[in-house]
Parts: sequence; C-alpha cells; structure tokens
Amino acid sequence: MDRKSKDGMPRYQQIALDIATQIVKQQYKVGDRIYARSSLASKYHVSPETARRAICLLADMDIVEAEKGSGVVILSVDNAARYLQQLTGVETMTSLRQSIRQDLDNQLLLAQQLREKMSDLMDRAERFQHLNPFNPFEITVEVGSICEGKTLADVNFWQNTMATVIAISHNGELLISPGPHNRMQAGDIVYFVGDENAPSRVDRFLRGGR
Repeated sequence: MDRKSKDGMPRYQQIALDIATQIVKQQYKVGDRIYARSSLASKYHVSPETARRAICLLADMDIVEAEKGSGVVILSVDNAARYLQQLTGVETMTSLRQSIRQDLDNQLLLAQQLREKMSDLMDRAERFQHLNPFNPFEITVEVGSICEGKTLADVNFWQNTMATVIAISHNGELLISPGPHNRMQAGDIVYFVGDENAPSRVDRFLRGGR
C-alpha cells in the first residue's frame, strides 16, 4: 500500500506531481529521456511498484512515454500543465471540504458547550431560588406612578399584584415591614417578594396609573 502525505495524497501521485512540475518549469523538455523506473525508485526512496505507478499515471495523461529498456521520454508540456491544474482543483475542493467539515464540527461543539452552560446556569438559579426563597425583587416608584403619594392600602397593592411588600427605602432610610398606611413617594424603592411573575405584574401595576 502506498504511503500517504499529511494531506492524504498517495506517494506515487506525489512523485507524478513532482515530475510534471519539473516538466512545466522546463527543467525537462519534450523529447528528453529521464529516469528508468529503478533509478526513479532510488531517487524518491520508494519501491519499484510505486515508481511504476507514478510513470503509468503520467503515461495515461500523455505526459510521458515509458520505453522498455530505454527509460521515460517526455511527450508534452501542455498535458503536464493541464494535469497540474486538474490536481490543484481537486486539492482545493478537498481542502474546502475539510475546512467546512471542521467548521461544522466546531459549531456543533460550541452549541453543545452552550447547552451545557445554559443547563448549569438554570440548575444554579433553581438551587439559589430554593436556598433564597425570600430574595426580594425591587422597583422604584416613579413620578406619575399609581402608587405616588398613596399607601399600600389605598392601591390594594397585594390584591392587584399578588406580591408582598417587605420594605420601602425612602431618602436612604429603609423601613422594614411597612404597614398598610405607609405612603409611597416618587423615588422610593419598594422591596417585595412573590412568584417568578411578580416583577412583571408589579411593574405593569405601577405604570398603569400614568
């Protein structure tokens, strides 16, 4: 079996490519007689069978002609050039195919990593919620809010939001567990607890008075 280079090209094709390149570069001219197969095998450090396959490949492309007992004769520079162009196109397609496959593999790996990180984040968030069931949400009372200047009882805060107010920050002072008659002013920060949808309900309720 022919050894292959890192790019996957069989050794006999490498030899044929090298000879064709030398022909195109005019290092060999039409009519020149070059290596016998045994000399070719010795030059490229390959088996006689590998050398024979390289010559047969070039002969099939009408680039050279192998004359028994007389070595190899150069037939055509143009055919050598066409062979190089053809081989270059095949190599380019192979390279592109390998590049696309590698890109797809990388994308699949990245997607898998993102899924794992997202799963880990959700697990951590769920554990944190269980460990901190009363971790409060917060919202600022803005000018024009339905709560501005009113008490929790005035606006029926719990009935309208299903959220429980646990503290109100007013002018930097924190009032823990405010009563139903504590008034809220613009700029106050209201701390509350509730289910995962409580923040959106409270936000909609406070903005509803505008």
